[in-house]
Amino acid sequence: MALALALAAMLIITSTRYLLSGLSIVRYELGHIYVPENRARPGSRLIAVRYMRIKGTAPWGTPPVFMLPGGPGDSYIEAFTKSGLDWFGAARQRGDVLRFRRAGDVVVMDQRGASGPSERLGFNYNPDGQPLDRPARLGDELEAAPSVVRRALARYPDHDLAGYTVIQCVEDLNDLRRALGYAKINLFGLSYGSQWSFAVMRLHPETVSRVLLSGVEPLDNGYDMPSHVWAALMRIAAEAEADPRLRASLPRGGFRQAVDEILARLEKAAVTVRLKSGEQVVLGPEDFRLSLVARPSEWPARIIDIHRGRYEAWAEEVAASRRPLKATPSALIGPLIDTSLNVSETRGRLLANDPAVRYLGTWGFAPSMAAASLWPTPDVGDALRLPAESPIPVVFLHGDWDTSTPIENSREIQPYFPNSRLVVVRRGGHGAIYDLADQNPDLLDRFLDYLRTGDMTGLPAEVVLALPKFSAPAP
Repeated sequence: MALALALAAMLIITSTRYLLSGLSIVRYELGHIYVPENRARPGSRLIAVRYMRIKGTAPWGTPPVFMLPGGPGDSYIEAFTKSGLDWFGAARQRGDVLRFRRAGDVVVMDQRGASGPSERLGFNYNPDGQPLDRPARLGDELEAAPSVVRRALARYPDHDLAGYTVIQCVEDLNDLRRALGYAKINLFGLSYGSQWSFAVMRLHPETVSRVLLSGVEPLDNGYDMPSHVWAALMRIAAEAEADPRLRASLPRGGFRQAVDEILARLEKAAVTVRLKSGEQVVLGPEDFRLSLVARPSEWPARIIDIHRGRYEAWAEEVAASRRPLKATPSALIGPLIDTSLNVSETRGRLLANDPAVRYLGTWGFAPSMAAASLWPTPDVGDALRLPAESPIPVVFLHGDWDTSTPIENSREIQPYFPNSRLVVVRRGGHGAIYDLADQNPDLLDRFLDYLRTGDMTGLPAEVVLALPKFSAPAP
């Protein structure tokens, strides 16, 4: 069954589908809303943004939960549209979405420009590659940026790419909310989805009942503070240093000393490593800074191997990252949104002068900030970017091992939400809420009950996840 509904300048087209979940059949709607590509320009063409609505199990009248994916460029809907073996591989992600039915009807929305194969705009962030015979240099990336941007924009001459901002994403959501007939909604956002949620709360606060955020990224925190990422790594290190298998391979000062010694060694002289292919790759301190962050379970062994001069696995990874890419693997909405959000002048100064730049360098922010003026999306301005107090109830669920959006983000923004609760997930990474779903589903249900009722009283201040099994260093 298909339905087409005209509403002002929008058109919604939906179809009804069914999914077997456990022993029950779940009915859901899959459709598109057609919205202006750039609302700032009269007569802008319409583009399609995909959405999905799933009937919840909460009582009638409970506000729906709008689930906002991360990225920018991620999609929850993809898990419901795959076919063949890919369908079975996406079972975990479908389950993560279906859990939210406990909190009400679930509305899942893609981001403009990343909304199914026909609407996905892509770009190649490494079309030319980098040479293998010299270490990584930040200056090379800065010099290559204009060419990368120029090629990305040239792929879409018929698109008004200035319209691909977080503000336009907010208005897409608000148009969908009105089209579906909801006066109030609840929000769940992870990573960029949390930035999207913050922007909704700023621009349309009257429409939001309550919010659950994980992997929190405030609007002015799109580029991570190096010291906050370093602090997360040191929390991982503290647990890893208690593992006898790892402790025996570390210097007296532990992982911090190991990292210091690796950097000092590479700053003194680059190292050349022969690859399995017979090629040689030259590694320097910036290569190490670029690859310092890794999965918590693998990071300690990685540092130990490099500290002991066992560079082979690391060298293969670096060589792969330097080779030119023939495909367009990344969502174009990523740099369009990120450079439009950018950061305030104050945060920019803090980033550049952060003491942990010594360990992580400026790779996480300097290239994007330098290229911001090359992209067509306008700067959102500090009026939106800087935090402001809000009475909307918010629960922040954040892992203290999160190196993508460090927990300090939540600690900084929470005071602006007097009706809020911060729940620390010890040993939780960027997807801490899904780690919690795996290890303690009954506890996750309490967070979903908060979304359904607004009651925070039963929520813990801290959750401790099981210690992962750390990988062993190379023999």
